[in-house]
Amino acid sequence: MRVLRRRRGGRGHRAARTPGIAGLPRAARVALGCLPGCAAVVALVLCAYGVEHAAETTARAGTTRPAATPHTAPRPHIVPRSQWLGDTAREQPRPRYDDRVVAVFVHHTDSPNGYDCADAPRVIRDLYTGQTGTRDWDDIGYNFVVDRCGTVYEGRAGGVERAVTGAHTQGFNHRTTGIAALGTFTAGMPVPRPMIRAIAALSAWKLGLTGTDPRASVRLVSSNGLSRYAAGTTAELPALAGHNDGYMTSCPGAALHARLPEIRQLAARLQGRPADAQEGHSERAVSSHPGPLRSSPQTADRRWGS
Repeated sequence: MRVLRRRRGGRGHRAARTPGIAGLPRAARVALGCLPGCAAVVALVLCAYGVEHAAETTARAGTTRPAATPHTAPRPHIVPRSQWLGDTAREQPRPRYDDRVVAVFVHHTDSPNGYDCADAPRVIRDLYTGQTGTRDWDDIGYNFVVDRCGTVYEGRAGGVERAVTGAHTQGFNHRTTGIAALGTFTAGMPVPRPMIRAIAALSAWKLGLTGTDPRASVRLVSSNGLSRYAAGTTAELPALAGHNDGYMTSCPGAALHARLPEIRQLAARLQGRPADAQEGHSERAVSSHPGPLRSSPQTADRRWGS
């Protein structure tokens, strides 16, 4: 009678063909050996799935691209309007807002330059009184005012971080902010260095909220035919512009307007952007097209110079 002998190493061969068991630690193999057959199979399947799932997760994590660094700038210190307005505030309608700010218009206030910086709140208060009194505006037109020492003041009410609709550049008050340099900066007048730095820092922060490059151009739709563009016309303007880029005026003065290229470059550096080979050039490629306004300009827009 022929006796069938088990091949040497047969048990080990069958164990090696069991899915997943060869890669398990010895203690795990011993534990699985104590389980009933079906339970062991289920445990092996779950183990194999866990190993494969972990490998897939690791692979995906290794190929994920890092998020792009946003070009933002820190918010400069801004003196609240309550500190210059005091008890002279007039009754006014609620602030109006746009959905975003994609451009800055720089102005000068056409007021004396020889003020002491400690007296700047009084000068701003006088501007407010003139605009809300003689001109019958609802509030001061500028969103911000910067004095010769580089102090930034909140102008128009509504919140410095929000897209408050100002009354500073007729036809282009929507999706823009107005920064006024306290003083008169016609040809030959020196522009204080602290003022230049403050305007750049404020512009870098405000435009950074929408990722706008201060050196770029943007497309804005004119809301008033008294501007340089007929109402409804899409105009390509610098993202950091002078008042006279959008309206027929000498504001912000020849001296300050001549410093705008420098202010654009400084603002871009504050946003962490690389140096631009076209330094000082304002007519760059379009970087932002805001699209249509959520609503057409209100009747009050025409009264307040929109």
